[in-house]
Amino acid sequence: MGLRELLPGRRPRPGPGTPLADLAAASAVDPATPLDQVRLLALDLETTGLDPRRHEVLSVGHVPVAQGRILLAHARHELVRPQGPVGESAVHHGLTDDRLAHVPDLAQVLPRVLEALRTGSAQDGEDARPVRRVLLAHFAQIETDFLAAACRRLYGTDVPLQVVDTLTLAQRMLRVPTPELASGRLRLDACRRHYRLPRYRAHSALTDALACAELFLAQSAELAEQYGRPLRLADVLTR
Repeated sequence: MGLRELLPGRRPRPGPGTPLADLAAASAVDPATPLDQVRLLALDLETTGLDPRRHEVLSVGHVPVAQGRILLAHARHELVRPQGPVGESAVHHGLTDDRLAHVPDLAQVLPRVLEALRTGSAQDGEDARPVRRVLLAHFAQIETDFLAAACRRLYGTDVPLQVVDTLTLAQRMLRVPTPELASGRLRLDACRRHYRLPRYRAHSALTDALACAELFLAQSAELAEQYGRPLRLADVLTR
């Protein structure tokens, strides 16, 4: 079950004093807000598979995006120690059992991810009223489903997030029929080639988060040109 299905008011409230409670207390962004005033967090997870019920998070990469800029000084990349073996997934991301044996586990890493998902944290410092950052990802279902599952496992509930999915934007802008999604035409590297963005090595959480952020800036610039006006969050919001 994803965040979409967990409607507000139907989920338990996070326990007080937890990072999830701090995120829940932060305000969502009005979809009518000019996009250049919206703060986003480009996020990518490397996992042992695609099913959050069976698979585990192995690394987290994230970088804030604000006012049309990627804030590299606040980028973070954290490895996560799984409870079980990484298995054949190591072929893709290169994260081995030995490499992850002595890094923090998800219970230690998740609070820092939740903190990054709101303004007014130590990363920002200047906000009096915390606001939830909009999650930015390519094929965001992976990130939202794994985050929701981790929050429910560690805190007993989760928090709805606003999401911008660069894959959904690409599908819309390139008019790719849904049956063609499996063709690879909308993979992150393929979408970046459309804008002649540089090619990066895939399956590094931070590199993929940065690649997604760069793609989003290119997409939003093209959309603003098509619309002939500055964008609002609603123009790019997936959910």
